[in-house]
Amino acid sequence: MYANILLSTDGSDVAKIGVEHGIALAKALNAKVTVITVTEPLPVYYGNGHAAGWIPSAEEFDRFDAACKERAGKVLDEARAMAQQIGITAELLHVPNAHPATTIIATAKSRGCDLIVMASHGRRGFRKLLLGSQTSEVLADGSVPVLVVR
Repeated sequence: MYANILLSTDGSDVAKIGVEHGIALAKALNAKVTVITVTEPLPVYYGNGHAAGWIPSAEEFDRFDAACKERAGKVLDEARAMAQQIGITAELLHVPNAHPATTIIATAKSRGCDLIVMASHGRRGFRKLLLGSQTSEVLADGSVPVLVVR
């Protein structure tokens, strides 16, 4: 049914549940697995007409990128260990300085994935409206089927 599954994670406990579920599904279906983690760019505030902004220095950008790379490495190492424990191999992918939902959708398309597995953060009410969710964006904007794990 599904031969090429993309698993998305930010390393949170909720996302790990999604990765575990996706890996188990891939094992059951003998499907190829790619695990992706996307780190967003350092936010820059240019200010407005009434207040000065904040533009990071080159060193601050470098430190931020290094921290993101280190964190992504840990997240993907955990996913690799989960896959190895169940007896499958997963391709690991870190995409830095990108919008997660857009990147997940583009990666699924470019790699020919036929399913995306993501966790839901379970936000409710006003918080969900205010904060949004990468999962909601992938569901709304993507064309690849999405399995949301809670």
